[in-house]
Amino acid sequence: MNERKFDLEERLIQFALLILDIAEKLPNTYIGNYFGKQLVRSGTSPAFHYSEAQGAESRKDFVHKLKIALKELRESSTNMKIIKMRPILQSDQLDKAIKECNELISILVKSIQTTKKNMGIK
Repeated sequence: MNERKFDLEERLIQFALLILDIAEKLPNTYIGNYFGKQLVRSGTSPAFHYSEAQGAESRKDFVHKLKIALKELRESSTNMKIIKMRPILQSDQLDKAIKECNELISILVKSIQTTKKNMGIK
């Protein structure tokens, strides 16, 4: 039986690659460039912050780095919702990225809660 290992870092990297694809499809306008640049920053950084969290010096440091990744995912989610509602871009990739972003947010929220619980923090 082949067990599939859950690898959050790989999932965050794949999300970052999806974000890069979306940013490249945005129109070359003031609005498209503004949202694209912001989305590239907020949509790729969670992978970096999660990687940093893996080398955290303490559980408190681990939680802090996960919280930063979570903030960036929430910012990406809002950015993509605006892109969709405007509409600056309509694509299946955008819908896929919004769905994946929401799932990643849920995973990080749960990870933070679990780690805090294990630390005895509410």
